[in-house]
Amino acid sequence: MKAIILAAWEGSRLRPLTNTIPKPMIKIFWKPILEHNIEHIYKYVKEIIIVVKYKAEIIESYFWNNFKWVPIKYHLQNDEKWTWAAIKWLKLDTEVLILNWDSIFDKDDLKEIIKLKWYWVLVKKVQTPEKYGIFKVDNENKILEIVEKPEKFIWDLANLWVYKLNSQIFQIVDDIKLSKRWEYEITDALNVFANKYDLKAIEIKNEFIDVWYPWDILNANSIFLNKLKKSKIKWKVEKNVTIKWNVIIEEWAIIKSWTYIEWNVYIWKNSSIWPNAYIRWNSTFWENCKIGNAVEIKNCSLWDNSHVSHLSYIWDSIIWNNVNIWWGFISANLRHDNKNIKVMVKWELIDSKLRKLWIIIWDNVKTWIKSYSMPGRIIENDTFTMPWEIIK
Repeated sequence: MKAIILAAWEGSRLRPLTNTIPKPMIKIFWKPILEHNIEHIYKYVKEIIIVVKYKAEIIESYFWNNFKWVPIKYHLQNDEKWTWAAIKWLKLDTEVLILNWDSIFDKDDLKEIIKLKWYWVLVKKVQTPEKYGIFKVDNENKILEIVEKPEKFIWDLANLWVYKLNSQIFQIVDDIKLSKRWEYEITDALNVFANKYDLKAIEIKNEFIDVWYPWDILNANSIFLNKLKKSKIKWKVEKNVTIKWNVIIEEWAIIKSWTYIEWNVYIWKNSSIWPNAYIRWNSTFWENCKIGNAVEIKNCSLWDNSHVSHLSYIWDSIIWNNVNIWWGFISANLRHDNKNIKVMVKWELIDSKLRKLWIIIWDNVKTWIKSYSMPGRIIENDTFTMPWEIIK
């Protein structure tokens, strides 16, 4: 069996985070989304084929030509429209596991579909089937039909984009026609396959992690952090530091005196937390982060080389690479009316479904002294703020 991972698309809903990297390379709990899934399947396949396009060189330079000695090949998707266009020109003569990069799947669910005989798709019961591709099945879970975003209720088993199929899928994809939307539709190919072969649905038993919008990163990190069962402190913690719950502190990270850390926190290599900082609630700090004196951080994700200077207060935020937040930065994460925070995504205000969401800051941003921000704001790449500026 070989694995095909569809990783060609940009992930425009995650802008500005995907301005400089492709969505599959966004880190969740210090690993790219793509690596989590590869790690769960590599033992069971002979080869991994990653379909790439948007900023393909970043994916290729990260994984090179193997993962723990399992060969990796790259297939460049052309300009044809979507879904099955990604594998239209692949011609394999073996069973295949096809999965999308949008979600991180549990290793046991992926192992089960791989080990089962014959042909399967992973599904999940949903309460809003009109938002998904939906499989209609018989009483033995054999697929009768798949309908994309049905207007009327036909079933409640949502397509999760994980399929175990035989090599005939490549001929089917080659033969299907463009749909009314001028796309090679996944629904068309799977309906043809289900009519020819015994294709069944298997419901996932464990949690899977979707990353659609920037704020989903915070929830994804918290899922991993909440699974920590004990602390792992590999480097220097000075005297009079308080640590509650489970914390991971990697090599060459320094936690200075009078810092208070509670709940589950991950501090990566070369990062430093200065005296009197208060770090809590599912925060992650990647490589070479620096948190200054008397800073409070809660439920945040800071990427490489980002610094938060003293006397700053940051909750429920995502701070990307090479960000320098100077002293006294304060932002609101809660509306006065307690309504959900809305965020501008692709020129549209999207309801985050969150009551608390602070700010999303992208690469190479510098905030000057005593800057302020309203809830749910985005600061784009290479931006500077003025002293006392309010980001509205």
